[in-house]
Amino acid sequence: MSGKYLVTGGAGYVGSVVARHLVEAGHSVTVLDDLSTGFREAVPAGAEFIEGRIQEAARWLDASYDAVLHFAAFSQVGESVARPEKYWSNNVGGTMALLDAMRAAGVRTLVFSSTAATYGEPASALLTEADPTAPTSPYGASKLAVDHMITGEAAAHGLAAVSLRYFNVAGAYGSCGERHDPESHLIPLLLQVALGERESISVFGDDYPTPDGTCVRDYIHVADLAEAHLLALAAATAGEHLICNLGNGNGFSVREVVETVRKVTGHPVPEVIAGRRPGDPAVLVASAARAHERLGWQPSRADLEGIVADAWDFARRGHGRENPDD
Repeated sequence: MSGKYLVTGGAGYVGSVVARHLVEAGHSVTVLDDLSTGFREAVPAGAEFIEGRIQEAARWLDASYDAVLHFAAFSQVGESVARPEKYWSNNVGGTMALLDAMRAAGVRTLVFSSTAATYGEPASALLTEADPTAPTSPYGASKLAVDHMITGEAAAHGLAAVSLRYFNVAGAYGSCGERHDPESHLIPLLLQVALGERESISVFGDDYPTPDGTCVRDYIHVADLAEAHLLALAAATAGEHLICNLGNGNGFSVREVVETVRKVTGHPVPEVIAGRRPGDPAVLVASAARAHERLGWQPSRADLEGIVADAWDFARRGHGRENPDD
């Protein structure tokens, strides 16, 4: 059965891939994005596009919508430390305005793009939703604040809500891929080296208690992530705020990712060893057991080489190469 959905932040990386999945599934999709970090060309064909801010969502949201999928947030950890007010105003204040608009319009289902940054420095290597939340940046704190807001909204006003806490999202889906300014994620940074845009990649610490001394992280393909959002729409229950981790349940070290990029791209990708960054845990891997149990979700693209290959194809297309196989 088809539905009508508002996708906030649907011109960004994850939001655009989810919007595309919704369109492909036969749903009616409206993307709301102010294009401050998103890209108009990332909005999928077949979706209506509104250039606007989530603070003004009440202008467009009405009872004809079945649900909102909310991705509109600033997400640069370093920037959030330097400009916390920007993150509180947009991520928290903007979401409060969105919740008010949903309540006024009678739209009672929400899927929220949350993050593993809500946990901060983990108490265990395999994180579950029961682990303590102690974010170490205003970005993580703003996302956790929204989770608390949603919990209250569900209890008081019957909202059916699911928060999905992502681990390291990577890869590409069709014309939708990862683009940040400035770039801070490992795989696109490595691909910039392969494309000749950077001289080398910095490896922050090679003396961790891991098999090769570098940090281990859980990488999840963006298309697997998108599929979880569609399942979350079906699983959302009135009056409940369900929180689920999304990850593959296994990790790859920084050095393994570097070697995989070298293999996929055929480029040497020089690396420079730098000191550890404060707050970087040795291992950060998700338990997605709850997502499997409650959503029926199982990632199917857990192969790191495949994730990197998809990201590489997107990166090359973005640099004027009409045939990424050249």
